[in-house]
Amino acid sequence: MTRPSARVAIAGLIAALLIAALLALGTWQVYRRAWKLDLIAAVDARVHAAPVAAPGPPEWPTVDAARAQYRRVTVTGRFLPVPPAFVQAATERGAGWWVLAPLATPRGFTVLINRGFVPGRVAQTPPPGSLSITGLLRISEPGGGFLRSNDPGHDRWFSRDVGAIAKARHLHDVAPYFIDADAASGSPGGPVGGLTVIAFYNNHLVYAITWYGLAMMVAGAFVIFVRKHGDSAEG
Repeated sequence: MTRPSARVAIAGLIAALLIAALLALGTWQVYRRAWKLDLIAAVDARVHAAPVAAPGPPEWPTVDAARAQYRRVTVTGRFLPVPPAFVQAATERGAGWWVLAPLATPRGFTVLINRGFVPGRVAQTPPPGSLSITGLLRISEPGGGFLRSNDPGHDRWFSRDVGAIAKARHLHDVAPYFIDADAASGSPGGPVGGLTVIAFYNNHLVYAITWYGLAMMVAGAFVIFVRKHGDSAEG
């Protein structure tokens, strides 16, 4: 039979391990919150900054979500006579499609432009001639979305997968990102631009409080356990 002192020692060890683990999880959430706040501040600065030239091939290796996502960029070129890719979309205007069309730049590369939202999958003729597009740089979305995989063979797209769309359209020298055109870059009667949703879930403080609260509950339960078994030993 385990003596009360031994039971208290075992319970103390278990409680200490649980408290340490819960405190570690809470502290990790505190660090995650700080990281998320820095990310939100960085993205907000990019969105409201003056547009810069869209990255060319020499810069592509450095284009990633951490450093380039939502950066305001501008690019000049001509839309290629290639059918656009209609990508399923859910927006403030309802369900519909994003219209992604390839723009050939005088700098020798092609970039996919998300011209904006349309409610129906209807052919959208892009404006002719050379034009400038301003918008937000977005990182490719490989695989699919809406719990469905892209189907290039049947031209069904559920995410803006730059590589797969470029391959399906037989495009070459395509930038590894796409650009969400802003509302001012659209044409009358064309797709509606400027509908990019920028949202970051930041529940880390709630999670931290939860983990710290659980640690306090374990500590409280251990104190009650000690008092109970201390009284049993005295009796």
